[in-house]
Amino acid sequence: MSRNPALVPAKPRRMPLALTIAGSDSGGGAGIQADLKTFSALGVFGASAITCLTAQNPDAVIGIEPVSPAFIELQVRAVCEGFTVAAAKTGMLYSAGIIRAVAGAVRRLRIRRLVVDPVMIATSGARLLRADAVRALMRDLLPLAEVVTPNLPEAEVLCGHAIRARRDLGTAAREISEQCGCACALKGGHLAGRAAVDVLWAGGGLHEFELPRVRIRETHGTGCTFSAALAAHLALGRALPEAVRRAKAYVQSALGRAPAVGRHRPLGF
Repeated sequence: MSRNPALVPAKPRRMPLALTIAGSDSGGGAGIQADLKTFSALGVFGASAITCLTAQNPDAVIGIEPVSPAFIELQVRAVCEGFTVAAAKTGMLYSAGIIRAVAGAVRRLRIRRLVVDPVMIATSGARLLRADAVRALMRDLLPLAEVVTPNLPEAEVLCGHAIRARRDLGTAAREISEQCGCACALKGGHLAGRAAVDVLWAGGGLHEFELPRVRIRETHGTGCTFSAALAAHLALGRALPEAVRRAKAYVQSALGRAPAVGRHRPLGF
């Protein structure tokens, strides 16, 4: 008698786990939703700890409901007690209290290969990090990270001065790295030009990454997707410069594959 194939035990496929600690985007294009889609697309199992609920779409954030710091920490602990976390990323943290809770959990649970996306302002212009929380981010969380991934406006807040041209990127990335105690992958997409240039200051050296700019109207979720892709490649065991290179290429591809969903063009995955 032949065996039913459905009853034959499957050989388990080993897959690393990445954890995202971030806000929920009800529109599905950024935040936890974008992170988990990116993890899955890159062959990494995704777990999550939600820091805030948001009522938003690509046009606007119309409401924010933060989760209590104690419950955020409980979510992180539950994931770490059930799984081995190969890498983690943070996104929208919103308040100093949440940042301190996340930093405490990262330290106590010994989470390694941490990517911090210093989410400050949404593409729509809504503030996603309170002004008084920037100091807590720099003092309490960034020294625990392997890399921070600011865009140009965020980098200007972190380094304290304007960044006007490509030649300024490396200097700013070095300053942020030295001030915050972690590597800095600075995204230069806000600069004008046919190429999109990012830089990484790590280990006392500068790396540059350049790809042709994708001409597309909507860029909602690109920062979340980049940091999630970076965390995924770190979870897969790649060195930081190679992980940055692959994360940038993934975002370029996702922009190029952006589907028409209603009147919006969210990133493709």
